[in-house]
Amino acid sequence: MSNAKNLHKLSAAGLLLSLGIIYGDIGTSPLYVFKAIVGNRIITTDLILGGLSCIFWTLTLQTTIKYVIITLRADNKGEGGILSLFSLVKKKAKWLVIPAMIGGSSLLADGMITPPITVSAAIEGLRVIPGYENIPTVPIVIVIISILFLVQQFGTSIIGKAFGPIMSVWFTMMAVLGSVYLLQFPEILKAVNPYYAFEILSSNPNALLILGAVFLCTTGAEALYSDLGHCGRSNIRISWIFVKTCLLINYFGQGVWLWQHQGGVLGKLDNPFYSIMPDWFRVFGICIATAAAVIASQAMISGSFTLISEAVRLNLWPKVRINYPSNQKGQLYVPSINILLWVGCIVVVLIFRESANMEGAYGLAINLTFLMTTILVAAYLKRKKFPTYIVAIFLSVYGIIELGFLVANMAKFLHGGWFTLLLASVLLSVMWAWSSARKIKNRFVKFVEIDSYYPILKELSEDESVPKYASQLVYLTSANFNSEIESKIMYSILQKQPKRADVYWLVHVDVTDEPFTREFKVDFLIPNKLIRIDFKLGFRVEQQINVFFRKVVEELVKNGEVDITSKYTSLNKHRIVGDFRFIVLEKVLSKSNVLSFIERFTMDYYFILKKFSLSEERGFGLDISFVTIERVPLIVSSQDDNGLTRLKGSGELRGES
Repeated sequence: MSNAKNLHKLSAAGLLLSLGIIYGDIGTSPLYVFKAIVGNRIITTDLILGGLSCIFWTLTLQTTIKYVIITLRADNKGEGGILSLFSLVKKKAKWLVIPAMIGGSSLLADGMITPPITVSAAIEGLRVIPGYENIPTVPIVIVIISILFLVQQFGTSIIGKAFGPIMSVWFTMMAVLGSVYLLQFPEILKAVNPYYAFEILSSNPNALLILGAVFLCTTGAEALYSDLGHCGRSNIRISWIFVKTCLLINYFGQGVWLWQHQGGVLGKLDNPFYSIMPDWFRVFGICIATAAAVIASQAMISGSFTLISEAVRLNLWPKVRINYPSNQKGQLYVPSINILLWVGCIVVVLIFRESANMEGAYGLAINLTFLMTTILVAAYLKRKKFPTYIVAIFLSVYGIIELGFLVANMAKFLHGGWFTLLLASVLLSVMWAWSSARKIKNRFVKFVEIDSYYPILKELSEDESVPKYASQLVYLTSANFNSEIESKIMYSILQKQPKRADVYWLVHVDVTDEPFTREFKVDFLIPNKLIRIDFKLGFRVEQQINVFFRKVVEELVKNGEVDITSKYTSLNKHRIVGDFRFIVLEKVLSKSNVLSFIERFTMDYYFILKKFSLSEERGFGLDISFVTIERVPLIVSSQDDNGLTRLKGSGELRGES
């Protein structure tokens, strides 16, 4: 933990790490932004100055002020990202789960576009080398992306150490290339005047398309916040000064090159980014760009893994297997999401083929995430007792900016934007169905007072006429208070094959809003007969209940608080520990339900998702050899008056005569 704290302090290692992890997406945007702004339009003074002015003010208002200065304040015990932000504010208003789900699903959809567009843009640089004009880039891009997803399972800690130096070379290279041109025509810096941005957006008939292209320069801003837990606020803020300077120098350098080519049109093979490179350097530049593109993709993949692990803990996503390839903080690997992202990326490459075509699909989904983050940050500022007028100014300014970008990005809808919105909608439907079904289920879970069952549990435990089911019987309970228990658990113990045990254990898991909590509490409801353990686990802690439970029991035995020795005479004589058995109650939808059409559809969708998700016992990290699964019907308000009428039987008729 001290190591993690050290990373959060301002240090050379922390700055280098933040260069490697955080800025991949935003740092590779010069590869395609100016090319997208100019498109097939004639290069004019207004287009160059207006485009540069838009880029400068977007990076300043959106990335620097909104994310680096304001949003980074909202850290959840050092962790960032839209779901960490939701955890901070969810007590204020339940409806905030809606922007959290929309933002999370849009960010995941964006994760399927980032690798194809950055890798394609880098590889297409080969076409500016004489003799390579017609090189097929699609197979190369597919191979690079496939290798990238293949190595995820081994963890990225080793690769991660190389990321920082590679990205520092990348940013320095961009600054050097840009400054060569900037020194030739420093007057280009007048584009900093916001007048030029206003002018192009108010007078150019293609203003929406230009604004949609400009938005691509800030798409990586959300990653800054998502990776807060890896690097710490101060390292991000200081390294951003260097990154932003390098980016702007490169953009202005590209602007000078375009200035020198006014009146012309960018050819299919022209890219201002590669055009400002000397011919002798181009091959090296393409290699460095490809490495930076891979790193940009890596940051997005890691961010998706983190997002899903948080969504699982917050009950917004089906339980999936999460592996921890190394002990490094924040290092995790989600096999199912890795496959999902890989398939998504390959589909994107095969549908759109060129980075120019992908620009239409890129930006629309992440724009939604930006808007949702704005809503959640406003709720956070309100919670932190900021004056209402400051919250209102924040909401108004960024609401207007991001809605403007959204309108501009909607112009891309038919050019590929439909694809990311479709992806985001599918992912959102999964989150919505999973969380809604849980609420429906909880509505029909009946709780009973547990103390009324104390006498019968004691008697059952000592009743030798009932065959012993297990020495130690463990149930997972969702009851938040130790005074109550689900009626289904009592039914399982007393009626559905009465289960005699020496000790009954109730285990409750509470996921906290803090990331790394590991606490437990023990209540002896009936001494040595009925014991309840409450685990408080952070939303980033793997739920290894098997391991945690064993540790707690060992501690209780050591302190002499519980005796788990087998009560069988032959085994007790040798002090053999009794057997443990976990009972997991799996709820199924009963046929006799009166759910509305929407609720029935939600539950059907939920049960389909459940088939693909991790089972309860695996999700809680239980050893399957000690688990019994009991299916219990989720009886949903069956009708009281079922309209049945009794007819007289033949025996009754005889009695009458």
